[in-house]
Amino acid sequence: MRQHNLSRVLHALADEGALSRAEVAGRIGLTRAAVSTLVDELLRGGLLSERGPGRSGSVGRPGSQLVLADQGPCGFGAEIGVDHLTVCAMDLRGAVRARIDHRMGPGGHEPGAVLAELTGLLERLAAEAATHRLWPAGLAVAVPGLVARGTATVTRAPNLGWREVDLAPLLPSGQGPLTVDNEANFGALAELWEERGAAGNGSFVHVSARIGIGAAIVVDGAVLRGAHGFAGELGHVPVRPGGPPCPCGARGCLETYAGEAALLRAAGLAPGTEPGGRTGELAERCAARDAVALRAVRQAGSALGIALSGAVNLLDPHQVVIGGSLAELSPWLLPPVRRELARRTMLTAGGRTTATPVTGSLIGPAGPLLGAARSAVRGALDTPARLLTAPGGGAML
Repeated sequence: MRQHNLSRVLHALADEGALSRAEVAGRIGLTRAAVSTLVDELLRGGLLSERGPGRSGSVGRPGSQLVLADQGPCGFGAEIGVDHLTVCAMDLRGAVRARIDHRMGPGGHEPGAVLAELTGLLERLAAEAATHRLWPAGLAVAVPGLVARGTATVTRAPNLGWREVDLAPLLPSGQGPLTVDNEANFGALAELWEERGAAGNGSFVHVSARIGIGAAIVVDGAVLRGAHGFAGELGHVPVRPGGPPCPCGARGCLETYAGEAALLRAAGLAPGTEPGGRTGELAERCAARDAVALRAVRQAGSALGIALSGAVNLLDPHQVVIGGSLAELSPWLLPPVRRELARRTMLTAGGRTTATPVTGSLIGPAGPLLGAARSAVRGALDTPARLLTAPGGGAML
């Protein structure tokens, strides 16, 4: 029970920022005396620090403000993309303190080589984090594929050519507990947790688009994972069954019309030399009213709207959030998405029909990485005993 209550204190401060002891007590429903005992232990363990008095809306002297420490344990996030690897270190307050981006060449997706490269990046990240007096208390890895529920095994990642790849034995063990999940799920969690997230409620569909297209379904603040952990494969929903072949083996999947490669090709652009590098150029062409670019984006938006209509009819979400590189194209992409949803879905509220809101993410392509890092942080906050007993700041990579 004590460990549970320590975790509740940490999560209250993570969710709401600086609070006094009395405010923490009010948030988690414990007495101020009980909270003071818990806070003192967390202060001694270096997980909290105190600021000066905050503003008080009640009679009496305002209490000093408590905040999570910006040194000590942190969360490591990693993203494995088709054309890139990215890692970052996030402190307990949610601030990214270090980040490393690495470009991968075409076709270099052999699992052992990719994970060896990722291990090297994590070693560099640990060294940089140490300069900020931070040590890894957990690692979360976002991947563009299906991850078996409750495991670190990528069952299938068509755009990487991976099948049944267990990441656990191929990554270092010194960075704390390992979590592996689909990049769309982590992107959705970033929308839920990050201040810039576009999701203003706990039930929405999040589309994560880069080379491929994935989706995550969030219901009442939790990701709906499905029986095997494979829910949300929007990119492989067929929008035109007789369409072009897809790497997954089917034909006419959404990715063949709205994936980054298909979109750039339709706009007459070759893939960029940097991850997502030409999506910005495509947005510039649309802003300049280039007819070919506008047609390509509108066609992609129509295909996306067709695929999303099934999800909206089945799930009745509060809203749809478009993330990843497609978020940069929101001014031109979202109108055809909304038109298709209006044509293909019908919701009734208060005796009148209403359309499901569709918005562009303010986080954009960084969503999966930030969601992974924040997930590692939140996992650390769930286990304060491990953080308090880590010798000298825990084991480094």
